[in-house]
Amino acid sequence: MNSAADSLPDDLASAHAMIRAERATRLAAEAAQSDVTALVAHLKLQIEKLRRELYGSRSERKARLLEQMELQLEDLETTASEDERAAETAATQTGSAPAFARKRPARKPFPAHLPRERVVIAAPESCPCCGSPRLSKLGEDITETLEVTPRRWKVVLTVRERFACRECERIMQPPAPFHVTPRGFAGPHLLATILFEKFGQHLPLNRQSERYGRKGINLSVSTLADQVGAATTALQPLHALIEAHVLAAERFHGDDTTVPILAKGKTITGHIWAYVRDDLPFGGRAPPAALYYASCDRWQEHPERHLRDFAGILQTDAYSGYNALYDPSRAEGPVTPALCWGHARRPFFELVDIAARARRDGRAPVISPVALQAVRRIDALFDIERTINGLDAAERHRVRQAMSAPLVSDLEAWLREKRARLSRSAAVAKPIDYMLKRWDRFSGFLADGRICLTNNAAERALRGFALGRKAWLFAGSERGADRAAAMATLIGAAKLNDVDPQAWLADVLAWNWKTPVSSS
Repeated sequence: MNSAADSLPDDLASAHAMIRAERATRLAAEAAQSDVTALVAHLKLQIEKLRRELYGSRSERKARLLEQMELQLEDLETTASEDERAAETAATQTGSAPAFARKRPARKPFPAHLPRERVVIAAPESCPCCGSPRLSKLGEDITETLEVTPRRWKVVLTVRERFACRECERIMQPPAPFHVTPRGFAGPHLLATILFEKFGQHLPLNRQSERYGRKGINLSVSTLADQVGAATTALQPLHALIEAHVLAAERFHGDDTTVPILAKGKTITGHIWAYVRDDLPFGGRAPPAALYYASCDRWQEHPERHLRDFAGILQTDAYSGYNALYDPSRAEGPVTPALCWGHARRPFFELVDIAARARRDGRAPVISPVALQAVRRIDALFDIERTINGLDAAERHRVRQAMSAPLVSDLEAWLREKRARLSRSAAVAKPIDYMLKRWDRFSGFLADGRICLTNNAAERALRGFALGRKAWLFAGSERGADRAAAMATLIGAAKLNDVDPQAWLADVLAWNWKTPVSSS
């Protein structure tokens, strides 16, 4: 094979022409890469801004715009990869170094639990240079490739042989295999797949039916729906156990999000309520779990019904629907409120961050020094919390009294001083008022080591519904919303305990919890 040096021209003019062509190719590739890279960076900034705005008002226009930008970002990154491959090919043909190389994150090693299949490429029988068969192995190089085997279907034939006793002439036969659904034909792994894809991966039954049909498996939507209804009914006892576990906590997080529900030919704005028990931040040994409820509106009667027997600490936002739970005259005892410092910090941070991005674009308003200072003061509290996360409640209380209490006292005095100098229309006045009007609930974490500084656990628990409603658009009925909440409770509990939800559901559905009945 000829090397790149063998194809070099002999005369100076041709050499200059080749150098100019190579330089033009390199400059064109660099220009294309720089344009795409700049546009990708710009889109990522815009997407992050829209994501932050979606934590507040979740308008349909913003959600669609975010999806469009993410699709455009995906297309641009694909284009960048194509351009990079084209530049590498051009550099190989001209015998020069690549003009541009994109930075990529370091690939993590493949999980150790995956089985390894060793494929050995046959070694040559003789030396390709001299033809000698005397070869000795010096070592080997291994290239890892991640591969997946498509889903395999099978039919399990359970044979039950009948026998007759020649003494008593009675006929005997083993019992039929257990199915969690009446007249069931679906095995536990298939049921778990259907349930997890519908409620965990947000894939509606009509799309599942189409996927199975392409494999030659005819499972209609009505058949799948029948299996889902029977399976969710069979799993109801587990939901009751998780519900009792969460509501028995000393403290849990609460939040809600909207879910469209189909009612009388139109959709109404329903709500999913999430209550998350997580004792790990203060050294608790109880396993974490998430409990979900559905409702067709956001009236305060719903949290009152959900928490009618609860009298511990409730970490949530400033929604007024919880106020009845804080009443000292409540028969079960008042619920102790604890507000989220993440909610309080977010408006200050948005004022500072958006202004900083505008400054980078050349049309920046002046950053509010009050908002910037508020973010820094609140971040100092978060720094302390990171050092005590996972310690027991007594130790957390001790550290907070020694380190956090002075900072909180200084922050309150500073906020009241700044608020007295601000006009009512100042942008930073609203987040300051939000904190000062509820200061006793914000500062409650100083008196109890079990309280967390944020309500992020509940927000994370609701993220699945926020993503899922883009796929299934709305719940088919109030019963459908209740069913989704119940299944989300089971799947959420598995995820919080680092258990594969689909494998766990299959294991549960395979367990025969029927009491055997003996015949006389």
